[in-house]
Amino acid sequence: MTKTKINRTDAEWREILDPEAYRVGVKEGTERAFTPGNFQDEKRAGVYHCKGCGTPLWSSEHKFESGTGWPSYWKPVDPAAVATKTDFKMVYPRTECHCATCGLHQGHVFRDGPPPTGERWCINGAVLDFRPSE
Repeated sequence: MTKTKINRTDAEWREILDPEAYRVGVKEGTERAFTPGNFQDEKRAGVYHCKGCGTPLWSSEHKFESGTGWPSYWKPVDPAAVATKTDFKMVYPRTECHCATCGLHQGHVFRDGPPPTGERWCINGAVLDFRPSE
């Protein structure tokens, strides 16, 4: 099922998100590695939802320890839930990922992850809401 795209003004984002989630998600920033509470160390089963709109994006079933200091997944819950674009903010191009529903910046995907996909979706915990399994 395709969700309706959500477009918010800057003022609406500032009202919905805390300052760090706004900086990371709207301004396409990056939280510091190993930030306490960024879900990197979360071990419970559950689903990680977009903080901007509640769309389920990442599952604990696809999470792995990458050693990078950010929560990492080898695939999204649904490929259609995550949009990508090329990011030229560093010396080399990277693939940036966003929530396909509301556009909130999530992080980047790299091709150095584990099987079966070989992908490492390196995600900022500041833009996630974790919902543990019942």
